[in-house]
Amino acid sequence: MLLIGAGAATDLSPFDPAHVQIVQGFYPDHQALKARGHDVVTEASGAFDGAVVFLPRARAEARARIAEAAARLAPGASLWIDGQKTDGVDAVLKEMRGLAAVDEVQSRAHGKIFRVTLPEPGWLPEGWAAQDHLAAPGMVTRPGVFSADGPDPASQALAAALPEKLPTRIVDLGAGWGWLSAQILKHPGVEMLHLVEADAAALDCARRNVTDPRVRFHWADALDFRLPEPVNGVVMNPPFHEGRAADPKLGAGFIRAAAGLLTGAGRLWMVANRHLPYEQALRECFAEVSELGGDSRFKILTASGARRAAAGRPQAKGPQSRGRRR
Repeated sequence: MLLIGAGAATDLSPFDPAHVQIVQGFYPDHQALKARGHDVVTEASGAFDGAVVFLPRARAEARARIAEAAARLAPGASLWIDGQKTDGVDAVLKEMRGLAAVDEVQSRAHGKIFRVTLPEPGWLPEGWAAQDHLAAPGMVTRPGVFSADGPDPASQALAAALPEKLPTRIVDLGAGWGWLSAQILKHPGVEMLHLVEADAAALDCARRNVTDPRVRFHWADALDFRLPEPVNGVVMNPPFHEGRAADPKLGAGFIRAAAGLLTGAGRLWMVANRHLPYEQALRECFAEVSELGGDSRFKILTASGARRAAAGRPQAKGPQSRGRRR
């Protein structure tokens, strides 16, 4: 069986790990599933007897997952689609009924699961498979990555507020598909830039978008990422959602992680939505904290004098916790 999108919180007890391949590109979930003995990959390989697709929120990503599963199955095989109503499972069910034979529809609480019996190849509309999207001049994204249609406005505000000269060694913590990193590299002084991103698809885009030899790429969880030697600059636009619920503890975890990466003289630059109370976390981790600017939506914060606090890990609440949602 092929399972696309199963996360750390997914109940996989009905499945034999010896006969299952799981596609999961979110680093914390990937590592948690791997530790439980599952075969976990970021891209499917081989052919399968059946598949389960766990729906994400983004419609383009949901279609891409269905297309990926269908490409690995023979006609007549069963493709199960599982999702929450808030993630559009009803719309997907309606769409599937117009394309193939659908049965075994089951509803539980706020979700549904149903089976699609695959017709002959070519049954899916053209364009469902994951395709590159030009999000900025010379820069591509993929379905489901954060801010896939273009640079995030918060990142744009942060980039505009950075000083002309930046430190020699910098970490872009939660770098996404690389737009902010590309702006950092335009500043004099930068000798090494580490891109840290938990979403494998976003990091793959970043590798293609940012080809400067000064860059190092890290597929990792920002909350516990470390380097052998501290750096003297961190730039970040941290996520603040666990699933659909706003959770400032996530951004506070990024702040603690940044403090753990910096030298005592190093500096953090970050952007946050205006209403988020990050100043207390910053003062716990840094000796000096100030606001550089912003507007009614965002605030640009800077801090120095890192106390090198231990990174804090929020309790995971679901298969896509700590995703790039704002």
